[in-house]
Amino acid sequence: MVVWQDFFESKPSVCGGEVCAAGTRIPVTVILDSLAEGSTKEEILRSYPSLKPAHIDAALVYAAELAHEERLVPIRTK
Repeated sequence: MVVWQDFFESKPSVCGGEVCAAGTRIPVTVILDSLAEGSTKEEILRSYPSLKPAHIDAALVYAAELAHEERLVPIRTK
């Protein structure tokens, strides 16, 4: 399994401290939003040439980890 921490970083001087692909100014949220909108890995890589395929895989692992943490913070129910 990909270790997302190997591919993402947060620095106060880059994008206000948002979690970004290491060595870029591309927030993980941009990658995840692109995937959620139906973009393929290839389309994302063409749009953001500084990304590597592993960044996209790591973004999914990051999102999965956050979803697991959601158990600690319950989702609102109706």
